[in-house]
Amino acid sequence: MRRLLSTKYSAGAFSTAMLLLRLGIGILMMAHGYDKLLHFSKIQDTFLNFLGMGSTISLVMVVFAEFFCSLFLILGLFTRLSAIPLIIATCVMVFKAHHSDIFGDGEHASLYLISYLVILFVGPGRVSVDSMIGK
Repeated sequence: MRRLLSTKYSAGAFSTAMLLLRLGIGILMMAHGYDKLLHFSKIQDTFLNFLGMGSTISLVMVVFAEFFCSLFLILGLFTRLSAIPLIIATCVMVFKAHHSDIFGDGEHASLYLISYLVILFVGPGRVSVDSMIGK
C-alpha cells in the first residue's frame, strides 16, 4: 500500500511511461492521418481552410502532422520537434473545428493536445531514437 501511495518513481518507470504514451498517442493519431491520406482526393475540397491558404494545403499540413509526425513520435525521433505540428493541428481541431467545446465534441482532440504538450515538456524518455543519438 505504501508503494502505491508513494510519489517517488525510477528513471526506468518514467521511460516506460513515456514510451507507452508515445506509442499509444502516436498510433491512435497516425490512424487519423492514414485515413486522410487514403481519402485525400475525396476530402481535399471540403477540408477546413484554417490558415487561409486553401483547403488542399491545409489538408497536406494536417496529413503531415497526423501521419508523419506521429511516425516520428512512435520512433522517438525528433520527438519534441514532431510534437509541435501535432500541437498546432490539435489546437485547430479543438478551437476551430470543435468551436472550443473541450467537454463535448472536442474532448478527444483535447486529450490529444494535453498528451502532446506533456511530450513536448518532458521529452521522449530513454527508450527512443533521440536518446540513442544523444549517447
